[in-house]
Amino acid sequence: MDRSITEKTLQAILDISKEINSVRNVHSLLERILDIALKNLNAERGFILLRDEKSSELLTAASRNIDPERSSDLSEISRSTVTKVKERQKPLLAFDTQEDVQFMAAESVILQKIASIACVPLLLKGKLIGVIYIDSREKTAGFNQQSLDFLETLSNQAAIAIENVKLAEALYKENELLKGELHRVYAFKELVGNSPQMKHVFEMIGRVLNNDVTVLLTGETGTGKELAARAIHQNSRRKDKPFVAINCAVIPENLVESELFGHVKGAFTGAISDKEGLVEKAEGGTLLLDEIGEINVNLQVKLLRFLQDHTFIPVGGTSEKKVNLRILAATHKNLEEQVAKKIFREDLFYRLNVLNIQLPPLRDHRKDIPLLVDHILKKIARQSSEKRKKISAEAMEKLVAYSWPGNVRELENVLERAVVMSNDDQINPQDIILMKQDSRSYIEPGMKITQVSLMLLEQTLKACNGNKTKAAELMGVSLRWIHYQLKNKAVR
Repeated sequence: MDRSITEKTLQAILDISKEINSVRNVHSLLERILDIALKNLNAERGFILLRDEKSSELLTAASRNIDPERSSDLSEISRSTVTKVKERQKPLLAFDTQEDVQFMAAESVILQKIASIACVPLLLKGKLIGVIYIDSREKTAGFNQQSLDFLETLSNQAAIAIENVKLAEALYKENELLKGELHRVYAFKELVGNSPQMKHVFEMIGRVLNNDVTVLLTGETGTGKELAARAIHQNSRRKDKPFVAINCAVIPENLVESELFGHVKGAFTGAISDKEGLVEKAEGGTLLLDEIGEINVNLQVKLLRFLQDHTFIPVGGTSEKKVNLRILAATHKNLEEQVAKKIFREDLFYRLNVLNIQLPPLRDHRKDIPLLVDHILKKIARQSSEKRKKISAEAMEKLVAYSWPGNVRELENVLERAVVMSNDDQINPQDIILMKQDSRSYIEPGMKITQVSLMLLEQTLKACNGNKTKAAELMGVSLRWIHYQLKNKAVR
């Protein structure tokens, strides 16, 4: 091999090496490889075939100066050239196809007046992964043995480059999947579950992370509404700012407004100095209005005004203030029913209920109980700096069979008590102390259909927070049937 060819070969190797570090996808890399081959061999056109992992067939992955829609033009070449290279895994060179007997009958060679052909296998660790084909209709291209040597050297480097980029793409996809899983496990680490119901909650939370849309979190007491609110905050762009929660149910009615918006000195008896409200403490961050259904109608008016433009006036004050924060609200009550009863303002409900995330009761996703038990026992062990206790299969069965009216919060309390009650490193059934369930919640042999129907209706209404329309939809019955059953119950 003369000096000029050696330089070309070395330059090609250098170019391919650069591509390994710069090109992020296989298609772009293949096109670059073709460009290098055509430029160095003064060829007109070419294509690269790669082995399909599923079918093991060689499929066109990139081409230059060949219409992809007219790939059938290459059928004769594929049979006479590519097939030989594929089967023998050896390079093939035609210096002059017009004089080469193996190409004299090739229709595409004759019609397209192809003068020179060079085709080499792409081999990786002795395994064929594809083929590089180039040709020229100009005899001036003058393919020779040195051309083939160059193309072979290029193909060796190209095979490594292709494999590296494929590996990088696979790692990237795997990394994205792992990021998503880590995001769910760690970012929502207090929200545990793998059931369809909890996956839906995670999906909904994920959709609201990157915007400031107002979210209403609903669900029974103990389902984790505040945990969901914290997950939204901690994974949003406001995560470095405060998360402030106010439980409207535990603050005396006459003090809720002062807690929210603050007050000035002398605003009321006991107001001995100015006080900053929680909305100001949450500046830049997130404010959770927990148990929003408990606030009185008068405060609802002021809250509505605040939600509209984030401005407020402290109790007893005269100057208007403005804050930049995100509002989340939570309630275990059916606000639609409260609106119907004129207990809750309709305009405030719609302002809060821009997007609703409903936390399911634990009885509706019992398959998550083993995951929750494991999570809670680990947390208890961390907090107590003691060895994590195991739980017997019988004890787990007892937990799964229970209806959990207090939901996850009740499960935590039961397990905390069980850890204390157990005498060894394992929690057994006798360590699990549960509330006595109403015997009427169980179906017993010999019960009448009317009794079972009424039990199912009562439990469904409870799960729907008394919403008869939703209960009818879930049970697949008419609203009229529900009213009839309830009327008959009253008579009985």
